[in-house]
Amino acid sequence: MKNYTLPLLFLLFGLCFISLIYIDKKAPYYVPKNFPKPVYDFKNNPLSREKYELGRMLFYDPMLSRDSTISCSSCHSQFSGFTHTDHPTSHGIDDKIGKRNSPVIINMAWNYFFNWDGGVDFLNRHSINPLTDDDEMDNPIEEILRRLNDNEKYKRLFYVAFNDTIIETSMLMKALASFTVSLVSADSKYDRVKKGEESFTEQEKNGYQLFKNYCASCHKEPLFTNRDFRKNGLTLDPDLKDFGRMEITQNKADSLVFKVPTLRNVEFSFPYMHDGRFKKLSDVLKHYASIHQLPKEKVSKELQHLISLDDIAQKDLIAFLKTLTDKAFLYNPDFRPPREN
Repeated sequence: MKNYTLPLLFLLFGLCFISLIYIDKKAPYYVPKNFPKPVYDFKNNPLSREKYELGRMLFYDPMLSRDSTISCSSCHSQFSGFTHTDHPTSHGIDDKIGKRNSPVIINMAWNYFFNWDGGVDFLNRHSINPLTDDDEMDNPIEEILRRLNDNEKYKRLFYVAFNDTIIETSMLMKALASFTVSLVSADSKYDRVKKGEESFTEQEKNGYQLFKNYCASCHKEPLFTNRDFRKNGLTLDPDLKDFGRMEITQNKADSLVFKVPTLRNVEFSFPYMHDGRFKKLSDVLKHYASIHQLPKEKVSKELQHLISLDDIAQKDLIAFLKTLTDKAFLYNPDFRPPREN
């Protein structure tokens, strides 16, 4: 009788080896079990480890800006949920100051719209704005493509990722999207509580109930955004003159209407609001505590029922919001600059 032990071991070893190779070639994107179906068109841009690594390199490369001084990561730092924390609004080349706070880059595969005004509705086109905007990276696409096509390293990487010797705009956009769409955050204490792996403290539990009573209509679980736009009673900054969604739709009803941001990692994504006017979560709660005093036309209907919370309730709510911090996301080595791995 033949002994099949050794051949079986070789077969199992081979299958494991092939599996490891396959896993290594995949981008770190995944769909959490409790999340809705992603809206990103993966058929148009199938993920691969090669495209992901290329996108990561481009994301951290200042060569994409006009004077090679800033990169995408200059306004989107990993430790803050891929936004910035050192000033209210974003800073571009020549220390130019933009009029908006940099939005977080978290769970992008589930977003219908991008930017505070929803001016972009497709992630593959999203990077064009910051790359070419005068107050941000201020570099024409034609110049960026020239630099990339003259760079032997990038020519090799793009060929491996796209099997093409000429780097084009669509390839650049898809590479950057392959990185940003993979920035999935779903391993906070909140997520572990939902999976039955941890429990809320009494304070966090109280805060969660307050959240469900007053916040969840706009910041819907588990994404903690309804992926829509709302008017939250903020006054117009006379210097920035940012009218929000109206600048896209040209509809007066959309004046001072802005995209509802995700609250995931909100503990570290300060300052808050589209113009970064609030430095602390307590400042945000104070604003919403007074919102019921405003005329109804200045506030979306979901916010008109808000009440003033006492100090204890505010602390409980903040305690819950901190359970949305995902340190595995904030410190994931896969999301750092390539040289740090």
